[in-house]
Amino acid sequence: MATSCVTKVELTVSCENLLDMDVGSKSDPLCVLLMNTSGNQWFEVDRTERVKNCLSPKFAKKFVVDYYFEVVQKLRFGLYDIDNKTIDLSDDDFLGEF
Repeated sequence: MATSCVTKVELTVSCENLLDMDVGSKSDPLCVLLMNTSGNQWFEVDRTERVKNCLSPKFAKKFVVDYYFEVVQKLRFGLYDIDNKTIDLSDDDFLGEF
């Protein structure tokens, strides 16, 4: 029986020239890492900290994920302007994704 090769990978995220969605200040971005399980099923893996008033953040928190050799793993990074204390992202401004 073959053993799958897996290792931990650390991902660092930074952005430049994000949209400014706030009036009177700059956006307060946060990055969410999502992973695809199958089809259109995405689940949240982790989030970075919110960086206040910054359009080119360098997030301090790193994402640590399992990397399986020779297996396609789809990741999506979503960026949101956080202006409240709720964890629900549907009430925050969407800045983009990749």
